[in-house]
Amino acid sequence: MPAVTPNDLTVLPRLTVPAGATEREVLDVVDGPATLEGEGFQVRRPTAALDLRMVDPFLMLDHMGAVEYAPGEAKGAPDHPHRGFETVTYMIDGKIRHRDSNGGGGVITDGATQWMTAGAGIVHSEMPTQDLLDGGGLFHGVQLWVNLPAAQKWSGPRYQDITADAAELLASDDAGAVVRLIAGDLGPFRGPGSTRTPITYSHATLAPGAELRVPWRPDFNGLVYVLAGRGTVGAERRPIRDGQMAVFGPGDALRLRADREQDSNAPGVEALLLGGLPIREEIAWYGPFVMNTKAEILQAIEDYQAGRMGSIPAETASRADPAANAEPGLPTDL
Repeated sequence: MPAVTPNDLTVLPRLTVPAGATEREVLDVVDGPATLEGEGFQVRRPTAALDLRMVDPFLMLDHMGAVEYAPGEAKGAPDHPHRGFETVTYMIDGKIRHRDSNGGGGVITDGATQWMTAGAGIVHSEMPTQDLLDGGGLFHGVQLWVNLPAAQKWSGPRYQDITADAAELLASDDAGAVVRLIAGDLGPFRGPGSTRTPITYSHATLAPGAELRVPWRPDFNGLVYVLAGRGTVGAERRPIRDGQMAVFGPGDALRLRADREQDSNAPGVEALLLGGLPIREEIAWYGPFVMNTKAEILQAIEDYQAGRMGSIPAETASRADPAANAEPGLPTDL
């Protein structure tokens, strides 16, 4: 896995849970339903199985792959608009090319993260690179949608490119797990990502039999999504496996364990540890637009159709009605 993993975890700073911390109980473990996205590539979307109030300020998590593409098979998401939230694209294996109506662009690859604040509006595309199209290869990543509070939905678009080696690397207390802290805090440690909405976003790798206990802000919700492998969550040892998300109750510590016996295709457990400060505002959601009122959604559609969000240069531009580009399975009621 190209995501940074040191050879010797014992040299990393250790994550410790303070004495007397209240460990969070597991409220639920849900399967991530599969759906098609963009030009027809499959994703698993665990947030679709949960009430949005349980995951606030997150809106959606899409797990892309892992898939080994043959030459000519790779697919992407052609140009489409966004307004009112942030997209966080983390590529674990493989590459994806980003282009946008602000003239930005670049390749997100092996362990890197692109943090895009859509704010008042942007049109962008996420497509396979030419070498992936020509030669095929492994593709594995996740995209997280983070809501913005009403006061920040009209901010200007912004980007952060977080390279794989910029993440804060930490080890579990038993040195059996490495945690790549991409944004937010874990105890005294802070990730490089700058967040408009307060969140914690990290990727953990646990060796078979390893246990990871992490301090967690009591005002944040707590979520664990398993990318690969099998294990348990919480002090009650609730079973969890790849494609499932655990939702935790109140407290100030999370626990994740990897089973000693793993399948041959997953030598350990790969998991995302997510949490954030709930916004608790009304949500009006129509495909690629997430606002607070129906009137703001109608304004977003009008602005997009009138070209006020810009357009991607002619190389890939093919603007259409935003409903046609809406991610399947998302709320579209006005």
